[in-house]
Amino acid sequence: ARTDAFLEVVRQTWTQSAPFDVNNAFYQVEQAYSAIRPLQQPHIPIYFGGSSDAAIAVAGKHANVFALWGESLAQTEETIHRVRAEAAKHQREIDFSVSFRPIIADTEAQAWEKAEEILHIATERADKVGGGYNIKPDSVGAQRLRETAALGRVVDKRLWTGIASLVGGGQNSTALVGTPEQVADALLDYYDLGVRNFLIRGFDPLNDAQDYGKALLPITREKVAQRDAQEKAS
Repeated sequence: ARTDAFLEVVRQTWTQSAPFDVNNAFYQVEQAYSAIRPLQQPHIPIYFGGSSDAAIAVAGKHANVFALWGESLAQTEETIHRVRAEAAKHQREIDFSVSFRPIIADTEAQAWEKAEEILHIATERADKVGGGYNIKPDSVGAQRLRETAALGRVVDKRLWTGIASLVGGGQNSTALVGTPEQVADALLDYYDLGVRNFLIRGFDPLNDAQDYGKALLPITREKVAQRDAQEKAS
């Protein structure tokens, strides 16, 4: 409820051409006005995430892009349907973003070796700090990631849940593992569900970013272009 009220104020601040007042259960504003306006029209896109019913209700009303953690294809499709249905109540359409931590290598075997080494290092660190990593046991998103991890170490084609299981479903912790082409194909499975934004980061941020830029992104963009061309032709 507070998020809903906050976003109402933010959107008015971005769009109102004259000073305005707000008086709701959370915010009281008198003669608010900003001379600085977003270049984007009608305003800056609002990216919003959350798997609870309350979060999805707020997303349907306010979000331009709904952001998901890297869940299974079935879970992702379910959430997309729920969010679209909620947005339709407000005569709105929403785009979607999914987050992954891709692990790529020249061969699939090498990529899985990297994944197991990442899990080994993370497990050792968790043992040293005692009690493991901080988790969000009450978060619906964390609960859903635990459900994903319960399906197995690898879900769908190459969704790896090793780290997600270690951290109890908290954080952006699922990975797509394989060669750049294999991971690009896995991303396209989500693209086919309607996802048009991918937020990717690695476990070794600088080196992984370089690898993504050299291999994963060019292949993915090429495959997306081919997919779009085929759809237009048909």
